[in-house]
Amino acid sequence: MSRLPLGLLQGFVLVARTGKLSRAAEQLNLTVSALSHQVRNLEERLGRSLFDRGPRGVTLTADGANLLEAIGHHFEGIEHALGRYQGRHHDTVTLSVLPSVASSWLVPRLPRLVGKHPELELSLHSSVSVVDFDREPTVDVAFRYGLGAWPRTKAERLFDEYIVPIASPSLVRRMGGLPDTSLAGWPLLGDPSGRWNDWAEAFGMPLPSRYVARFDNTEHLQRAVLEGMGVALGRLVMARSLIECGALTVLCKERLRVTEAYYLVYPKRSETHHGVARFREWLLGEAKEYEAGIAAGLPLSA
Repeated sequence: MSRLPLGLLQGFVLVARTGKLSRAAEQLNLTVSALSHQVRNLEERLGRSLFDRGPRGVTLTADGANLLEAIGHHFEGIEHALGRYQGRHHDTVTLSVLPSVASSWLVPRLPRLVGKHPELELSLHSSVSVVDFDREPTVDVAFRYGLGAWPRTKAERLFDEYIVPIASPSLVRRMGGLPDTSLAGWPLLGDPSGRWNDWAEAFGMPLPSRYVARFDNTEHLQRAVLEGMGVALGRLVMARSLIECGALTVLCKERLRVTEAYYLVYPKRSETHHGVARFREWLLGEAKEYEAGIAAGLPLSA
């Protein structure tokens, strides 16, 4: 077999890391079709299938996983060695963010960032996976939800998360209006995190003998609430837009703060990035204003 071009192997490694041809193509400044052609060219040269193609991306085959294990660390070494020589674009900030957080909290506030810092160019990478800054050197910062402990990063708390009972307006009408003091008799939906136990302990609510249904997927749970199936405990940040547009109703004034919170997370290399510093200052200000509104019981508007 003739020597393989380095570009084919680089494309393979990036597709394997990201799981998406579109994301890898963006990093390589290629079209998706061009990168797809490169991957198939590599597979033909090797005589093996390296990826299984699916509607949501690609996954490694056994042969693909073996190849990545054999060559992946070599490309990481090259990236680390060259990183110190690459110039930084201090007016461009690449942010990794959960899609749900981006749509419900961050994006509605971005016009204010543009107004304050028109010189900044913000590149949003939406992903449910926790970014590995060592493997993705183009990502400068991340907006994450958790306990604030991510290895080899600095995490600054932005604001807390609260849960409240939420239901559809149609269910509220069927139940004769909002509850007075208790959810007794209301159909409750079990959630993946078991938050009803925390709610019952905090507010002295007896747990039901059975739930109408239990879900292990948050998206399915929210859909069931929207269809009027029952009451769920919703995270305020996630449910804000649905509450504001009237698709969901908060059933009581009590709010329970959860252990997890939202954080701005970044590696040491981003501490000297001027664009990151300006974005961080703006984001901390927005977070402080949002928390003040929550404390005052104000509506959850952007």
